[in-house]
Amino acid sequence: MWVVGALLVVGTLMALWVGVRGALAYQHLSTIRSLGPEAASTLAADPAEATSVIERLATEADAAHDLTSDVVWSVAERAPWIGPQLEALGTIASASDRLFGDSLLPLATATTSDSLNALRPKDGRLDTAALSRLAAPTESAAAASALAARDVDDLDPTPLLGTVASAVDQAQELFTTSAHAIDALHRATKLLPTMLGENGPRTYLLLVQNNAEWRSLGGISGTTILLRAEGGAVSLSATRSATELSRGLTQPVVALPSEITEIYGTRPAQFVHNLTEIPDFTVDGPLAQEMYRAQTGAMVDGVIAVDPVALSYLLAATGPVALPDGESLASDNAVPLLLSAVYERFPDPAAQNAYFAGATGAVFEALMEGRGSTPGLLAALARATEERRILAWSADESEQALLDDTVMAGRLPVTDEHTARFGVYLNDGTGSKMSYYVEPTVTLDWGSCGSDDRELSLTVELTNTAAQDAATTLPTYVTGNGVYGTAPGAATVVGNIYMPEGWDLVSATTTSGNGYTQATLEGRQVLTFGPVLPAQSSTTITVTVASRSSARDAEALVTPTADASLRPTVQASCVLNARAGLQ
Repeated sequence: MWVVGALLVVGTLMALWVGVRGALAYQHLSTIRSLGPEAASTLAADPAEATSVIERLATEADAAHDLTSDVVWSVAERAPWIGPQLEALGTIASASDRLFGDSLLPLATATTSDSLNALRPKDGRLDTAALSRLAAPTESAAAASALAARDVDDLDPTPLLGTVASAVDQAQELFTTSAHAIDALHRATKLLPTMLGENGPRTYLLLVQNNAEWRSLGGISGTTILLRAEGGAVSLSATRSATELSRGLTQPVVALPSEITEIYGTRPAQFVHNLTEIPDFTVDGPLAQEMYRAQTGAMVDGVIAVDPVALSYLLAATGPVALPDGESLASDNAVPLLLSAVYERFPDPAAQNAYFAGATGAVFEALMEGRGSTPGLLAALARATEERRILAWSADESEQALLDDTVMAGRLPVTDEHTARFGVYLNDGTGSKMSYYVEPTVTLDWGSCGSDDRELSLTVELTNTAAQDAATTLPTYVTGNGVYGTAPGAATVVGNIYMPEGWDLVSATTTSGNGYTQATLEGRQVLTFGPVLPAQSSTTITVTVASRSSARDAEALVTPTADASLRPTVQASCVLNARAGLQ
Protein backbone atom coordinates (compact mmCIF):
# COMPACT_ATOMS: atom_id res chain seq x y z
CA MET A 1 0.00 0.00 0.00
CA TRP A 2 2.87 2.39 0.81
CA VAL A 3 4.45 1.61 -2.57
CA VAL A 4 1.17 2.12 -4.43
CA GLY A 5 0.51 5.30 -2.49
CA ALA A 6 3.99 6.63 -3.27
CA LEU A 7 3.52 5.89 -6.97
CA LEU A 8 0.18 7.70 -6.97
CA VAL A 9 1.73 10.73 -5.32
CA VAL A 10 4.62 10.75 -7.81
CA GLY A 11 2.22 10.30 -10.71
CA THR A 12 0.03 13.13 -9.48
CA LEU A 13 3.01 15.43 -9.06
CA MET A 14 4.27 14.50 -12.55
CA ALA A 15 0.82 15.18 -14.01
CA LEU A 16 0.66 18.55 -12.28
CA TRP A 17 4.21 19.39 -13.41
CA VAL A 18 3.56 18.39 -17.00
CA GLY A 19 0.10 19.97 -17.02
CA VAL A 20 1.29 23.34 -15.77
CA ARG A 21 4.34 23.42 -18.02
CA GLY A 22 2.31 22.18 -20.96
CA ALA A 23 -0.28 24.94 -20.45
CA LEU A 24 2.46 27.56 -20.29
CA ALA A 25 4.15 26.14 -23.40
CA TYR A 26 0.83 26.16 -25.23
CA GLN A 27 0.41 29.86 -24.41
CA HIS A 28 3.84 30.62 -25.89
CA LEU A 29 3.03 28.62 -29.04
CA SER A 30 -0.35 30.37 -29.33
CA THR A 31 1.46 33.70 -29.23
CA ILE A 32 3.71 32.50 -32.03
CA ARG A 33 0.70 31.51 -34.10
CA SER A 34 -0.98 34.88 -33.58
CA LEU A 35 2.22 36.83 -34.32
CA GLY A 36 3.03 34.86 -37.48
CA PRO A 37 0.86 36.87 -39.90
CA GLU A 38 2.14 40.13 -38.38
CA ALA A 39 5.74 38.99 -38.89
CA ALA A 40 5.07 38.05 -42.52
CA SER A 41 3.35 41.35 -43.37
CA THR A 42 5.99 43.38 -41.53
CA LEU A 43 8.76 41.54 -43.32
CA ALA A 44 7.19 42.41 -46.67
CA ALA A 45 6.73 46.08 -45.75
CA ASP A 46 9.75 46.85 -43.56
CA PRO A 47 12.48 44.21 -43.07
CA ALA A 48 14.20 46.29 -40.40
CA GLU A 49 11.03 46.46 -38.29
CA ALA A 50 10.42 42.73 -38.83
CA THR A 51 13.58 41.87 -36.90
CA SER A 52 12.00 43.00 -33.63
CA VAL A 53 8.91 40.84 -34.29
CA ILE A 54 11.07 37.82 -35.11
CA GLU A 55 13.08 38.45 -31.94
CA ARG A 56 9.89 38.15 -29.90
CA LEU A 57 8.89 35.00 -31.80
CA ALA A 58 12.31 33.52 -31.05
CA THR A 59 11.92 34.37 -27.35
CA GLU A 60 8.48 32.74 -27.21
CA ALA A 61 9.79 29.64 -29.02
CA ASP A 62 12.78 29.34 -26.69
CA ALA A 63 10.49 29.51 -23.65
CA ALA A 64 8.15 26.84 -25.08
CA HIS A 65 11.10 24.58 -25.85
CA ASP A 66 12.50 25.01 -22.33
CA LEU A 67 9.15 24.08 -20.79
CA THR A 68 8.81 20.87 -22.85
CA SER A 69 12.35 19.47 -22.78
CA ASP A 70 13.03 18.44 -19.16
CA VAL A 71 13.34 14.88 -17.81
CA VAL A 72 9.81 14.72 -16.40
CA TRP A 73 8.34 15.71 -19.75
CA SER A 74 10.46 13.09 -21.54
CA VAL A 75 9.19 10.36 -19.17
CA ALA A 76 5.59 11.50 -19.64
CA GLU A 77 5.97 11.25 -23.44
CA ARG A 78 6.20 7.45 -23.01
CA ALA A 79 2.80 7.21 -21.35
CA PRO A 80 -0.11 5.72 -23.33
CA TRP A 81 -2.64 8.05 -24.94
CA ILE A 82 -1.33 11.29 -23.46
CA GLY A 83 2.27 10.52 -24.45
CA PRO A 84 1.89 11.14 -28.21
CA GLN A 85 0.10 14.43 -27.51
CA LEU A 86 2.97 15.60 -25.29
CA GLU A 87 5.57 14.41 -27.80
CA ALA A 88 3.86 16.37 -30.58
CA LEU A 89 3.68 19.52 -28.44
CA GLY A 90 7.34 19.16 -27.46
CA THR A 91 8.40 18.60 -31.07
CA ILE A 92 6.54 21.70 -32.28
CA ALA A 93 8.16 23.71 -29.49
CA SER A 94 11.69 22.52 -30.31
CA ALA A 95 11.13 22.97 -34.05
CA SER A 96 9.82 26.50 -33.44
CA ASP A 97 12.92 27.29 -31.42
CA ARG A 98 15.06 26.02 -34.27
CA LEU A 99 13.10 27.87 -36.96
CA PHE A 100 12.88 31.24 -35.24
CA GLY A 101 15.98 31.18 -33.04
CA ASP A 102 18.46 29.35 -35.26
CA SER A 103 17.15 30.22 -38.73
CA LEU A 104 14.94 33.28 -39.13
CA LEU A 105 16.44 35.54 -36.46
CA PRO A 106 20.05 35.25 -37.71
CA LEU A 107 18.77 35.60 -41.28
CA ALA A 108 16.72 38.70 -40.43
CA THR A 109 19.74 40.22 -38.69
CA ALA A 110 21.93 39.54 -41.74
CA THR A 111 19.37 40.79 -44.28
CA THR A 112 18.90 44.35 -43.10
CA SER A 113 17.11 46.96 -45.17
CA ASP A 114 20.44 48.13 -46.55
CA SER A 115 21.45 44.65 -47.69
CA LEU A 116 18.05 44.05 -49.27
CA ASN A 117 18.11 47.39 -51.05
CA ALA A 118 21.49 46.43 -52.46
CA LEU A 119 19.68 43.61 -54.28
CA ARG A 120 17.59 46.07 -56.28
CA PRO A 121 18.86 46.80 -59.78
CA LYS A 122 20.36 50.22 -60.32
CA ASP A 123 21.00 51.69 -63.74
CA GLY A 124 20.30 48.30 -65.31
CA ARG A 125 22.75 46.40 -63.11
CA LEU A 126 22.44 44.07 -60.13
CA ASP A 127 25.05 44.07 -57.38
CA THR A 128 26.24 40.47 -57.50
CA ALA A 129 28.59 41.05 -54.56
CA ALA A 130 25.59 41.87 -52.35
CA LEU A 131 24.04 38.53 -53.30
CA SER A 132 27.28 36.68 -52.56
CA ARG A 133 27.46 38.20 -49.07
CA LEU A 134 24.12 36.61 -48.24
CA ALA A 135 25.26 33.10 -49.20
CA ALA A 136 26.69 32.16 -45.77
CA PRO A 137 23.80 33.36 -43.56
CA THR A 138 21.19 31.87 -45.89
CA GLU A 139 23.02 28.53 -45.93
CA SER A 140 22.95 28.16 -42.14
CA ALA A 141 19.35 29.41 -42.03
CA ALA A 142 18.30 26.90 -44.69
CA ALA A 143 19.94 24.02 -42.81
CA ALA A 144 18.20 24.93 -39.52
CA SER A 145 14.78 25.40 -41.13
CA ALA A 146 15.11 22.10 -42.99
CA LEU A 147 15.80 20.25 -39.72
CA ALA A 148 12.81 21.94 -38.09
CA ALA A 149 10.53 20.96 -40.99
CA ARG A 150 11.80 17.38 -40.95
CA ASP A 151 11.14 17.00 -37.20
CA VAL A 152 7.54 18.19 -37.53
CA ASP A 153 6.94 16.21 -40.73
CA ASP A 154 8.13 12.99 -39.03
CA LEU A 155 5.38 13.23 -36.38
CA ASP A 156 2.82 10.44 -36.69
CA PRO A 157 -0.56 12.23 -36.69
CA THR A 158 -2.62 9.05 -36.29
CA PRO A 159 -2.90 9.03 -32.44
CA LEU A 160 -3.26 12.81 -32.15
CA LEU A 161 -6.52 14.36 -31.06
CA GLY A 162 -8.35 17.67 -31.11
CA THR A 163 -6.27 20.79 -30.70
CA VAL A 164 -2.97 18.93 -30.86
CA ALA A 165 -3.91 17.26 -34.16
CA SER A 166 -4.94 20.62 -35.63
CA ALA A 167 -1.74 22.25 -34.39
CA VAL A 168 0.39 19.57 -36.03
CA ASP A 169 -1.44 19.99 -39.36
CA GLN A 170 -0.86 23.73 -39.30
CA ALA A 171 2.74 23.37 -38.17
CA GLN A 172 3.59 20.92 -40.95
CA GLU A 173 2.39 23.38 -43.59
CA LEU A 174 4.11 26.35 -41.95
CA PHE A 175 7.47 24.65 -41.41
CA THR A 176 7.53 23.08 -44.88
CA THR A 177 6.68 26.38 -46.57
CA SER A 178 9.29 28.24 -44.53
CA ALA A 179 11.97 25.67 -45.26
CA HIS A 180 11.29 25.79 -48.99
CA ALA A 181 11.34 29.59 -49.07
CA ILE A 182 14.62 29.87 -47.13
CA ASP A 183 16.21 27.12 -49.21
CA ALA A 184 15.16 28.92 -52.40
CA LEU A 185 16.73 32.14 -51.11
CA HIS A 186 19.96 30.31 -50.32
CA ARG A 187 20.13 28.69 -53.74
CA ALA A 188 19.46 32.07 -55.35
CA THR A 189 22.40 33.66 -53.52
CA LYS A 190 24.66 30.91 -54.87
CA LEU A 191 23.24 30.78 -58.39
CA LEU A 192 22.54 34.35 -59.38
CA PRO A 193 26.04 35.88 -59.16
CA THR A 194 27.46 33.49 -61.76
CA MET A 195 24.28 33.38 -63.83
CA LEU A 196 24.33 37.19 -63.96
CA GLY A 197 27.79 37.13 -65.49
CA GLU A 198 29.98 37.75 -62.44
CA ASN A 199 32.70 35.57 -63.97
CA GLY A 200 32.04 36.37 -67.61
CA PRO A 201 29.22 37.08 -70.07
CA ARG A 202 26.21 34.80 -70.22
CA THR A 203 23.32 34.44 -72.68
CA TYR A 204 19.95 32.87 -71.98
CA LEU A 205 16.97 32.06 -74.15
CA LEU A 206 13.80 33.52 -72.62
CA LEU A 207 10.63 31.65 -73.59
CA VAL A 208 7.43 33.66 -73.16
CA GLN A 209 4.72 31.03 -72.65
CA ASN A 210 1.18 31.76 -73.79
CA ASN A 211 -1.43 30.20 -71.47
CA ALA A 212 -4.19 30.90 -73.99
CA GLU A 213 -2.94 27.81 -75.85
CA TRP A 214 -2.02 25.19 -73.27
CA ARG A 215 1.10 23.12 -73.15
CA SER A 216 1.95 20.84 -70.23
CA LEU A 217 4.09 23.38 -68.36
CA GLY A 218 1.92 26.40 -69.18
CA GLY A 219 1.48 27.40 -72.81
CA ILE A 220 3.07 27.55 -76.21
CA SER A 221 6.46 29.26 -76.40
CA GLY A 222 5.10 31.86 -78.78
CA THR A 223 7.93 34.38 -78.44
CA THR A 224 11.63 34.00 -77.64
CA ILE A 225 13.99 36.72 -76.46
CA LEU A 226 17.74 36.57 -75.97
CA LEU A 227 18.79 37.70 -72.52
CA ARG A 228 22.40 38.82 -72.03
CA ALA A 229 24.14 39.21 -68.65
CA GLU A 230 27.62 40.46 -67.79
CA GLY A 231 28.89 41.78 -64.47
CA GLY A 232 25.31 42.05 -63.20
CA ALA A 233 24.14 44.12 -66.19
CA VAL A 234 21.23 42.50 -68.02
CA SER A 235 19.71 43.34 -71.42
CA LEU A 236 17.21 41.87 -73.87
CA SER A 237 17.67 41.50 -77.63
CA ALA A 238 17.00 39.32 -80.68
CA THR A 239 13.24 38.78 -80.31
CA ARG A 240 11.96 35.96 -82.52
CA SER A 241 8.61 34.24 -82.90
CA ALA A 242 8.19 30.50 -82.51
CA THR A 243 7.02 30.31 -86.11
CA GLU A 244 10.20 32.00 -87.32
CA LEU A 245 12.45 29.71 -85.27
CA SER A 246 10.59 26.59 -86.39
CA ARG A 247 10.62 27.47 -90.07
CA GLY A 248 12.63 25.02 -92.18
CA LEU A 249 12.97 22.36 -89.48
CA THR A 250 11.78 19.31 -91.37
CA GLN A 251 13.25 16.87 -88.85
CA PRO A 252 13.55 16.84 -85.04
CA VAL A 253 16.76 18.55 -83.86
CA VAL A 254 17.48 15.55 -81.59
CA ALA A 255 16.22 11.98 -81.39
CA LEU A 256 13.77 11.78 -78.50
CA PRO A 257 13.46 8.59 -76.39
CA SER A 258 10.71 6.23 -77.50
CA GLU A 259 8.87 6.70 -74.19
CA ILE A 260 8.45 10.39 -75.01
CA THR A 261 7.53 9.97 -78.68
CA GLU A 262 4.87 7.40 -77.77
CA ILE A 263 3.04 10.14 -75.87
CA TYR A 264 4.07 13.38 -77.58
CA GLY A 265 5.45 12.33 -80.94
CA THR A 266 8.44 14.29 -82.25
CA ARG A 267 6.73 17.70 -82.08
CA PRO A 268 8.65 19.04 -79.04
CA ALA A 269 11.94 18.60 -80.90
CA GLN A 270 10.72 20.16 -84.13
CA PHE A 271 8.41 23.06 -83.22
CA VAL A 272 9.31 25.76 -80.72
CA HIS A 273 5.58 26.11 -79.93
CA ASN A 274 5.66 22.60 -78.43
CA LEU A 275 8.85 22.82 -76.36
CA THR A 276 7.01 22.67 -73.05
CA GLU A 277 4.66 19.90 -74.12
CA ILE A 278 6.96 17.48 -72.30
CA PRO A 279 6.29 18.21 -68.60
CA ASP A 280 9.96 18.16 -67.60
CA PHE A 281 11.95 21.35 -68.12
CA THR A 282 15.24 19.48 -67.67
CA VAL A 283 14.33 17.91 -71.02
CA ASP A 284 12.76 21.01 -72.58
CA GLY A 285 15.68 23.31 -71.73
CA PRO A 286 18.30 21.35 -73.70
CA LEU A 287 15.79 20.95 -76.54
CA ALA A 288 15.30 24.72 -76.71
CA GLN A 289 19.07 25.29 -76.60
CA GLU A 290 19.68 22.91 -79.50
CA MET A 291 16.76 24.23 -81.55
CA TYR A 292 18.01 27.79 -81.13
CA ARG A 293 21.55 26.74 -82.10
CA ALA A 294 20.28 24.89 -85.17
CA GLN A 295 18.36 27.95 -86.39
CA THR A 296 20.68 30.81 -85.37
CA GLY A 297 24.11 29.27 -84.79
CA ALA A 298 24.18 30.76 -81.26
CA MET A 299 24.67 28.49 -78.24
CA VAL A 300 22.92 29.84 -75.14
CA ASP A 301 24.05 29.12 -71.56
CA GLY A 302 20.57 28.38 -70.30
CA VAL A 303 16.84 28.63 -70.89
CA ILE A 304 14.21 30.48 -68.83
CA ALA A 305 10.43 30.31 -69.25
CA VAL A 306 7.91 32.83 -67.95
CA ASP A 307 4.19 33.44 -68.51
CA PRO A 308 1.96 36.57 -68.49
CA VAL A 309 0.51 35.72 -65.07
CA ALA A 310 4.02 35.89 -63.60
CA LEU A 311 4.42 39.27 -65.33
CA SER A 312 1.20 40.45 -63.67
CA TYR A 313 2.62 39.54 -60.25
CA LEU A 314 5.74 41.57 -60.99
CA LEU A 315 3.62 44.50 -62.15
CA ALA A 316 1.89 44.48 -58.77
CA ALA A 317 5.31 45.27 -57.28
CA THR A 318 6.67 47.68 -59.92
CA GLY A 319 3.45 49.48 -60.74
CA PRO A 320 2.05 50.01 -64.29
CA VAL A 321 4.41 50.30 -67.25
CA ALA A 322 3.96 52.02 -70.61
CA LEU A 323 3.83 49.84 -73.72
CA PRO A 324 5.42 50.94 -77.02
CA ASP A 325 2.01 52.09 -78.30
CA GLY A 326 1.52 54.25 -75.18
CA GLU A 327 -1.02 51.98 -73.49
CA SER A 328 -0.56 51.20 -69.80
CA LEU A 329 0.09 47.60 -68.75
CA ALA A 330 -0.83 46.93 -65.12
CA SER A 331 -1.24 43.98 -62.80
CA ASP A 332 -5.01 43.87 -63.26
CA ASN A 333 -5.12 44.10 -67.07
CA ALA A 334 -1.96 42.23 -68.11
CA VAL A 335 -3.53 38.77 -68.43
CA PRO A 336 -6.75 39.68 -70.30
CA LEU A 337 -4.84 42.11 -72.49
CA LEU A 338 -2.02 39.72 -73.45
CA LEU A 339 -4.05 36.52 -73.68
CA SER A 340 -7.37 37.69 -75.08
CA ALA A 341 -7.73 41.31 -76.25
CA VAL A 342 -4.54 41.18 -78.33
CA TYR A 343 -6.20 38.77 -80.78
CA GLU A 344 -9.06 41.16 -81.44
CA ARG A 345 -6.70 44.08 -82.00
CA PHE A 346 -4.08 42.33 -84.12
CA PRO A 347 -5.28 39.60 -86.52
CA ASP A 348 -1.71 39.28 -87.84
CA PRO A 349 0.36 36.80 -85.71
CA ALA A 350 3.50 38.83 -86.38
CA ALA A 351 1.89 41.90 -84.81
CA GLN A 352 0.75 39.77 -81.87
CA ASN A 353 4.28 38.52 -81.25
CA ALA A 354 5.65 42.05 -81.43
CA TYR A 355 3.08 43.10 -78.84
CA PHE A 356 4.07 40.23 -76.51
CA ALA A 357 7.73 41.12 -76.88
CA GLY A 358 7.04 44.78 -76.19
CA ALA A 359 5.08 43.96 -73.04
CA THR A 360 7.79 41.62 -71.74
CA GLY A 361 10.46 44.20 -72.49
CA ALA A 362 8.52 46.93 -70.68
CA VAL A 363 8.18 44.82 -67.52
CA PHE A 364 11.85 43.86 -67.72
CA GLU A 365 12.87 47.50 -68.08
CA ALA A 366 10.83 48.40 -64.99
CA LEU A 367 12.58 45.67 -63.04
CA MET A 368 16.04 46.76 -64.11
CA GLU A 369 15.23 50.37 -63.26
CA GLY A 370 14.67 49.22 -59.69
CA ARG A 371 11.00 50.13 -59.46
CA GLY A 372 9.09 48.78 -56.49
CA SER A 373 10.26 47.64 -53.07
CA THR A 374 12.69 44.74 -52.78
CA PRO A 375 10.39 42.71 -50.48
CA GLY A 376 7.50 43.29 -52.89
CA LEU A 377 9.53 42.07 -55.86
CA LEU A 378 10.82 39.07 -53.90
CA ALA A 379 7.25 38.19 -52.90
CA ALA A 380 6.09 38.43 -56.53
CA LEU A 381 8.96 36.24 -57.73
CA ALA A 382 8.33 33.75 -54.93
CA ARG A 383 4.66 33.40 -55.84
CA ALA A 384 5.37 33.02 -59.55
CA THR A 385 8.05 30.43 -58.82
CA GLU A 386 5.89 28.47 -56.38
CA GLU A 387 3.16 28.28 -59.03
CA ARG A 388 5.72 27.00 -61.59
CA ARG A 389 5.24 30.09 -63.80
CA ILE A 390 9.00 30.72 -63.87
CA LEU A 391 11.21 27.80 -64.94
CA ALA A 392 14.94 27.66 -65.52
CA TRP A 393 17.55 25.28 -66.92
CA SER A 394 21.31 25.86 -66.96
CA ALA A 395 23.84 24.21 -69.26
CA ASP A 396 26.35 24.47 -66.41
CA GLU A 397 26.18 21.18 -64.49
CA SER A 398 27.00 22.70 -61.10
CA GLU A 399 24.32 25.36 -61.53
CA GLN A 400 21.78 22.81 -62.74
CA ALA A 401 22.54 20.68 -59.66
CA LEU A 402 21.38 23.60 -57.52
CA LEU A 403 18.24 24.03 -59.63
CA ASP A 404 17.35 20.34 -59.80
CA ASP A 405 15.67 20.04 -56.40
CA THR A 406 13.69 23.26 -56.77
CA VAL A 407 10.29 24.08 -58.25
CA MET A 408 12.04 26.09 -60.98
CA ALA A 409 13.51 22.90 -62.43
CA GLY A 410 10.03 21.95 -63.65
CA ARG A 411 10.49 18.23 -63.08
CA LEU A 412 7.89 15.47 -63.10
CA PRO A 413 6.13 14.93 -59.76
CA VAL A 414 7.86 12.49 -57.41
CA THR A 415 5.97 10.24 -54.99
CA ASP A 416 7.65 9.54 -51.65
CA GLU A 417 6.73 7.79 -48.39
CA HIS A 418 4.73 10.80 -47.18
CA THR A 419 3.04 12.09 -50.35
CA ALA A 420 1.48 10.50 -53.44
CA ARG A 421 1.76 12.88 -56.39
CA PHE A 422 -0.19 13.06 -59.66
CA GLY A 423 0.65 15.15 -62.68
CA VAL A 424 -2.27 16.72 -64.56
CA TYR A 425 -0.85 18.20 -67.75
CA LEU A 426 -3.16 19.87 -70.24
CA ASN A 427 -2.44 20.58 -73.91
CA ASP A 428 -4.50 22.40 -76.51
CA GLY A 429 -5.69 20.11 -79.28
CA THR A 430 -7.74 22.73 -81.13
CA GLY A 431 -4.84 24.54 -82.76
CA SER A 432 -6.16 27.81 -81.36
CA LYS A 433 -6.35 30.05 -78.29
CA MET A 434 -9.46 28.41 -76.80
CA SER A 435 -7.56 27.27 -73.68
CA TYR A 436 -8.18 30.78 -72.33
CA TYR A 437 -11.86 29.84 -71.99
CA VAL A 438 -11.41 26.35 -70.54
CA GLU A 439 -11.53 26.09 -66.75
CA PRO A 440 -9.97 23.00 -65.11
CA THR A 441 -11.19 22.05 -61.64
CA VAL A 442 -9.01 19.39 -60.02
CA THR A 443 -9.81 17.63 -56.74
CA LEU A 444 -8.25 14.80 -54.75
CA ASP A 445 -10.16 12.44 -52.46
CA TRP A 446 -8.83 9.71 -50.21
CA GLY A 447 -10.81 6.51 -49.90
CA SER A 448 -9.72 4.07 -47.21
CA CYS A 449 -7.43 5.69 -44.64
CA GLY A 450 -7.70 3.26 -41.76
CA SER A 451 -4.83 1.00 -42.84
CA ASP A 452 -1.82 0.93 -45.17
CA ASP A 453 -4.14 -0.17 -47.99
CA ARG A 454 -4.76 3.27 -49.45
CA GLU A 455 -7.07 4.34 -52.26
CA LEU A 456 -6.93 7.76 -53.88
CA SER A 457 -9.11 9.40 -56.52
CA LEU A 458 -8.28 12.28 -58.83
CA THR A 459 -11.13 14.18 -60.49
CA VAL A 460 -10.57 16.62 -63.35
CA GLU A 461 -13.56 18.65 -64.53
CA LEU A 462 -13.02 20.65 -67.72
CA THR A 463 -15.52 23.39 -68.59
CA ASN A 464 -15.61 25.43 -71.79
CA THR A 465 -16.81 28.83 -70.51
CA ALA A 466 -16.98 30.43 -73.98
CA ALA A 467 -20.35 31.92 -74.92
CA GLN A 468 -22.78 29.88 -76.99
CA ASP A 469 -22.16 32.15 -79.97
CA ALA A 470 -18.36 31.94 -79.60
CA ALA A 471 -18.08 30.44 -83.10
CA THR A 472 -19.10 33.77 -84.62
CA THR A 473 -18.19 36.33 -81.95
CA LEU A 474 -14.60 35.26 -81.25
CA PRO A 475 -11.80 35.94 -83.77
CA THR A 476 -11.09 33.00 -86.06
CA TYR A 477 -7.50 33.03 -84.81
CA VAL A 478 -8.91 32.21 -81.33
CA THR A 479 -11.43 29.55 -82.39
CA GLY A 480 -9.08 27.84 -84.85
CA ASN A 481 -11.84 28.10 -87.49
CA GLY A 482 -12.04 24.30 -87.71
CA VAL A 483 -8.65 24.00 -89.43
CA TYR A 484 -7.53 21.11 -87.22
CA GLY A 485 -10.89 19.37 -86.99
CA THR A 486 -12.47 21.05 -83.97
CA ALA A 487 -15.65 23.02 -84.65
CA PRO A 488 -15.33 26.78 -84.03
CA GLY A 489 -16.29 27.65 -80.45
CA ALA A 490 -15.46 24.16 -79.19
CA ALA A 491 -12.19 23.24 -77.46
CA THR A 492 -10.24 20.01 -77.69
CA VAL A 493 -8.09 19.30 -74.64
CA VAL A 494 -5.41 16.61 -74.64
CA GLY A 495 -4.88 15.72 -71.00
CA ASN A 496 -1.98 13.58 -69.77
CA ILE A 497 -2.49 12.26 -66.25
CA TYR A 498 0.68 10.96 -64.63
CA MET A 499 -0.09 8.47 -61.86
CA PRO A 500 1.96 8.26 -58.63
CA GLU A 501 4.88 5.86 -58.90
CA GLY A 502 4.15 2.53 -57.21
CA TRP A 503 0.38 3.00 -57.30
CA ASP A 504 -1.90 0.74 -59.36
CA LEU A 505 -4.74 1.89 -61.57
CA VAL A 506 -8.14 0.83 -60.18
CA SER A 507 -10.38 2.67 -62.64
CA ALA A 508 -10.48 5.56 -65.11
CA THR A 509 -13.77 6.98 -66.37
CA THR A 510 -15.05 10.02 -68.28
CA THR A 511 -18.56 11.45 -68.33
CA SER A 512 -18.20 11.87 -72.09
CA GLY A 513 -17.76 8.13 -72.47
CA ASN A 514 -14.52 8.53 -74.43
CA GLY A 515 -11.67 6.17 -73.67
CA TYR A 516 -8.01 6.79 -73.00
CA THR A 517 -4.62 5.49 -74.01
CA GLN A 518 -1.90 4.24 -71.67
CA ALA A 519 1.86 4.67 -71.77
CA THR A 520 4.81 4.83 -69.39
CA LEU A 521 7.35 7.60 -68.84
CA GLU A 522 10.18 7.39 -66.30
CA GLY A 523 8.41 4.71 -64.29
CA ARG A 524 5.06 6.49 -64.23
CA GLN A 525 1.88 5.26 -65.87
CA VAL A 526 0.45 7.96 -68.12
CA LEU A 527 -3.23 8.09 -69.14
CA THR A 528 -4.09 10.32 -72.09
CA PHE A 529 -7.57 11.70 -72.66
CA GLY A 530 -8.79 13.90 -75.51
CA PRO A 531 -12.28 15.31 -74.79
CA VAL A 532 -13.94 17.80 -77.13
CA LEU A 533 -15.84 20.52 -75.27
CA PRO A 534 -18.56 22.47 -77.11
CA ALA A 535 -19.18 25.96 -75.75
CA GLN A 536 -20.83 25.99 -72.31
CA SER A 537 -20.21 22.28 -71.75
CA SER A 538 -18.19 20.21 -69.28
CA THR A 539 -16.65 16.79 -69.00
CA THR A 540 -15.29 15.02 -65.94
CA ILE A 541 -12.42 12.56 -65.77
CA THR A 542 -11.99 10.41 -62.65
CA VAL A 543 -8.93 8.26 -62.02
CA THR A 544 -8.68 6.02 -58.95
CA VAL A 545 -5.43 4.40 -57.83
CA ALA A 546 -4.49 2.16 -54.93
CA SER A 547 -1.37 1.10 -53.13
CA ARG A 548 -0.15 -0.43 -49.90
CA SER A 549 1.46 2.76 -48.68
CA SER A 550 2.09 4.87 -45.60
CA ALA A 551 1.53 8.09 -47.56
CA ARG A 552 -0.90 10.37 -45.76
CA ASP A 553 -0.85 13.33 -48.16
CA ALA A 554 -1.64 13.71 -51.84
CA GLU A 555 -0.77 16.37 -54.39
CA ALA A 556 -1.63 17.00 -58.01
CA LEU A 557 0.62 19.27 -60.08
CA VAL A 558 -1.62 20.96 -62.64
CA THR A 559 -0.73 22.97 -65.74
CA PRO A 560 -0.61 26.67 -64.74
CA THR A 561 -3.45 28.46 -66.53
CA ALA A 562 -4.33 32.08 -67.28
CA ASP A 563 -6.52 32.14 -64.17
CA ALA A 564 -4.39 33.15 -61.17
CA SER A 565 -7.18 32.06 -58.79
CA LEU A 566 -6.69 28.42 -59.79
CA ARG A 567 -3.78 27.02 -57.78
CA PRO A 568 -1.50 24.81 -59.92
CA THR A 569 -0.94 22.53 -56.90
CA VAL A 570 -3.93 20.69 -55.38
CA GLN A 571 -3.55 18.95 -52.02
CA ALA A 572 -5.49 16.56 -49.79
CA SER A 573 -4.71 14.87 -46.48
CA CYS A 574 -5.65 11.28 -45.78
CA VAL A 575 -5.31 11.85 -42.05
CA LEU A 576 -7.73 14.77 -42.01
CA ASN A 577 -10.33 12.68 -43.84
CA ALA A 578 -9.77 9.83 -41.41
CA ARG A 579 -10.49 12.15 -38.48
CA ALA A 580 -13.67 13.25 -40.22
CA GLY A 581 -14.90 9.65 -40.24
CA LEU A 582 -13.61 8.15 -43.49
CA GLN A 583 -12.31 4.62 -43.06
